[in-house]
Amino acid sequence: MLIPQPASDEVPAYAGTYVQCAADALERLQLTDLHALLVRQPADLAALLDGVSESQGQSTYAPGKWTLAESLVHVVDTERVFAYRLLRAARADRTLLPGFDQDAWVPYSAASSRTLPSLITEFGAVRAATLQLLDPLDQNALARRAATGGGDVSARGFAWMIAGHAQHHLQLTTDRYLARTV
Repeated sequence: MLIPQPASDEVPAYAGTYVQCAADALERLQLTDLHALLVRQPADLAALLDGVSESQGQSTYAPGKWTLAESLVHVVDTERVFAYRLLRAARADRTLLPGFDQDAWVPYSAASSRTLPSLITEFGAVRAATLQLLDPLDQNALARRAATGGGDVSARGFAWMIAGHAQHHLQLTTDRYLARTV
């Protein structure tokens, strides 16, 4: 399924970073479409975290930052929120979508009691559900928009935000939590 890159007016200003992150990953990985990146990311996360200790999972890269486990729960939570918004857009629901405070969610995430393998599994399950949501959508559904506090966002915009947000955190995990170069 082809999910064209959204125009700048199809995503909120902050999400332009995520769209660009997804576009850069497609080019770097020599992938032809967003669907391929969405399919690949759970395996990329599993490979990235292979051999990472549970103590590393409960560590931060700087004072006041989330632990790696908290960051991973955030990725999963955000995908769930964006996927719900994508569904609302695809189904032409124009009811204003509420925002969410990612920082307020972290203390209630139970990330400190989670293992890295459980977080990898959960990310894979959530991504599988996102792909099932996307698979039957045609170009008309992908172009439909939902109303958010930051303006109207297309279903395709949410799909690119999902991929770009995950890619952003994969890179953050590599660069800051694991201090690796790829």
